[in-house]
Amino acid sequence: MAEEALAFIEETPIRTAIVWFRRDLRLTDHPALTHALKTADHIVPVYIHAPEEETPWIAGAASRWWLHHSLAALDQSLQALGARLLILQGPTQAALHALIKTTGATAVHWNRSYEPTTLSRDTEIKATLRDGGLEVDSHVGNLLLEPWTVRNGSGEPFRVFTPFWRACQRDLSSVPPPQAKPRAITLAKTTPKGVSLTDLKLLPTRHWAAGFSSLWTPGEQGALARLDRFLDEAVNRYADERNRPDHAGTSGLAPHLHFGELSPRQVLAHTLQVTGEASQIKDTGAETFLREIGWREFAHHVLFAFPHTTDQPLDPKFRAFEWRQEPIGLRAWQRGQTGIPIVDAGMRELWHTGWMHNRVRMIVASFLTKNLGISWLEGARWFYDTLVDADLAANSLGWQWAAGCGADAAPYYRIFNPILQAERFDPHRDYLRRWVPELAALPDAWIHQPFRAPPDILSAAGLTLGQQYPLPIVDLAVSRDRALATWQRIRTPEGANPVAESAPQSSPSKRPKSKR
Repeated sequence: MAEEALAFIEETPIRTAIVWFRRDLRLTDHPALTHALKTADHIVPVYIHAPEEETPWIAGAASRWWLHHSLAALDQSLQALGARLLILQGPTQAALHALIKTTGATAVHWNRSYEPTTLSRDTEIKATLRDGGLEVDSHVGNLLLEPWTVRNGSGEPFRVFTPFWRACQRDLSSVPPPQAKPRAITLAKTTPKGVSLTDLKLLPTRHWAAGFSSLWTPGEQGALARLDRFLDEAVNRYADERNRPDHAGTSGLAPHLHFGELSPRQVLAHTLQVTGEASQIKDTGAETFLREIGWREFAHHVLFAFPHTTDQPLDPKFRAFEWRQEPIGLRAWQRGQTGIPIVDAGMRELWHTGWMHNRVRMIVASFLTKNLGISWLEGARWFYDTLVDADLAANSLGWQWAAGCGADAAPYYRIFNPILQAERFDPHRDYLRRWVPELAALPDAWIHQPFRAPPDILSAAGLTLGQQYPLPIVDLAVSRDRALATWQRIRTPEGANPVAESAPQSSPSKRPKSKR
């Protein structure tokens, strides 16, 4: 019997599976890895760097900084389990075919992505590999619910968030719990050397990312620590604090979710474990927080259903919108030199940390598209280059929302007044004084609008507008009226009424590339 068993073992082929890591740089709740471990003897964890396949939305410098550190963290985690991360360079299909030949792999697994170019590439790769006789499976690892499973009563994709999230909530009970982290991984014996992480040249050649390292800890452990800290310290007051840029009231999980260091299933499960079941969190900070996870979900569902919205407005009326060509104004906005303090504070926070508070994102986006009249695409491109959480779905949805041309647009033309917004959400002026220090000596009454301060107040603060700090590059009231007039020219007779926050009068004075 022993000889027969030995003969059977010798005749049984060793099954090797490739696990293709993409935007799922974690080991916990990783469906592709879990399935591969159940069905194969040896695993080849691989990351294939092929940024040219993301065109035209190639990750910016801030995202590349994060990716470098996230890949390093993933490799350390794999080594602790007896494996390592193999890094290859694209083209992806050629790299996979060569890896299959070298390792003798008979299966390839990955977690699905839903961006248009990625989806098209993955579909082609899956068909080619299956035609070659391989077992190829993609898995649900980056969303709570698949984009094609949530539809309105007419069977169409949702365009408005509230009914979308209501429909999702009915199905959340069917979302499986997070999968456990594996205890060990047996690496395939024959694997190529690959390239080193430094060969990818993801890190900046100049030292502009110092502020990133002091704020962020990329990788799965950093993601879990941030989630635990948020649930322990801030989730109960999230509904009240999330709009305050002067407070640490948000989760800061966006980049961790974007790179898949944390799955939305983990966020959902951990939140309910700490705060109570879904039926018990109504009207709480936890409910508001999970609604934001729903907004992320909505962004990916909208992009899947309307892939043209990366570059074109969802609302076709806006194809005729008269955007202004203002290269000087665009550059002033990018550099935080508009003369509108809350806008400049947000843009400087973005430059130095790779992140911007969500309330301020809405303010700076409204200012660019409504007051400067510059296309939302210019803002989307700049954010995509400078955000560590530059997510194509969320970025596209957010900018079209701000411009009024996308999903979930209000039944009016929303124009934020940056001064009123700043006074409401930065009441103690702490956020402004941190990011616009040249205004720090101004009294609270004037720091949000120094261009209206009396000369003696400016003098006492040692401030000369146009020297230490710029005059406004646009008149808020005049530009508001211009934006409404432009909107009126494209709206249909039965369309929505334009409404905006009243703005006080003020006295004003080819896309630039990032220096990164």
